[in-house]
Amino acid sequence: MRVAVFSTKPYDRQFLDTANAAAGHQHRLTYIEAHLSPETAALSATADAVCAFVNDQLDTAVLRILGWSGVQLVALRCVGFNNVDLAAAKDLDITVARVPACSPHAVAEHTVALILALNRKIYWT
Repeated sequence: MRVAVFSTKPYDRQFLDTANAAAGHQHRLTYIEAHLSPETAALSATADAVCAFVNDQLDTAVLRILGWSGVQLVALRCVGFNNVDLAAAKDLDITVARVPACSPHAVAEHTVALILALNRKIYWT
């Protein structure tokens, strides 16, 4: 399967390449650093599937472009799916898959990290 992977970072590539190699290189992965949006959706023109992240836009406009390109699957690398127009995906016969759950330990660790950042007055803008 040809997969366009949007919003990629070096660690995404490393992890996905390792997983793909373990599966016998079943998929042809194309890494795209840009976020998925109406302006970048055409970059998936030769893909069967799109792998998106939490900040990627998957509204009706983007899903139509993906559908016209022949994309049949949107696989999310995140738990949330509030950025996906599920009704439009269904109308376009595009299957949407997501991460089913998040590690409660990871959530707790992140919470502690945020508390420490506040305590040490480390602010991000």
